[in-house]
Amino acid sequence: MTTRTNEEWLSDLRSSGPTHEAALIDLRDTIEKGLPYALSRWLSPDNPLFPPLVEEVTQETILRVLDQLNTFEGRSMFTTWVHKIAIRIALTELRRKRWRDSSLDELEENEDNPAPAGLFADHRASPETSAERNDLIVHVRRIIDEELTPKQREALVLLGLQDMPMEDAARKMKTNRNALYKLLHDARLRLKRRLTQEGLSPQDILSVFEPK
Repeated sequence: MTTRTNEEWLSDLRSSGPTHEAALIDLRDTIEKGLPYALSRWLSPDNPLFPPLVEEVTQETILRVLDQLNTFEGRSMFTTWVHKIAIRIALTELRRKRWRDSSLDELEENEDNPAPAGLFADHRASPETSAERNDLIVHVRRIIDEELTPKQREALVLLGLQDMPMEDAARKMKTNRNALYKLLHDARLRLKRRLTQEGLSPQDILSVFEPK
């Protein structure tokens, strides 16, 4: 793996072609090598759940880092900044999976522990709330159709909705992992830009689905 200064990381990740591809490979290696030690307090690397977690966290961290390159202030090493992002994502995912995979008995035994927001939400929403949600879904779908290319939409469906592993999605789309990262990165930027133009934020969208 190539040793880079903070400035070289930023420059290489913002570039294109072979330089960008090489930086993505090194970024992925950096994240994957740091996660086993960082997460050993919560999950053993020998646990069968560990490899898919690392894959999922690595994928999301790369996208998050690419999205937030302009926020890196250089107060630490670039790789330290990346690891902090990766750990935050991993712990969020571990908490989410802990509740998603728990049985009803386990939830009752741990009833004194706070459940994540919305876990026990009443899904019988009022007609007004249901109408608001449906309108928002239609609106977001229209934005996706208008802003994204067919390839970008396919990538979002495979990775975001069907939860397909990156390697399988790349194979299905007849591309490679790094090209797929770039495709997702560009799609997220286009959606974020359009949502901002229309006065919407991810928080606005999620708030509609909170219990009323």
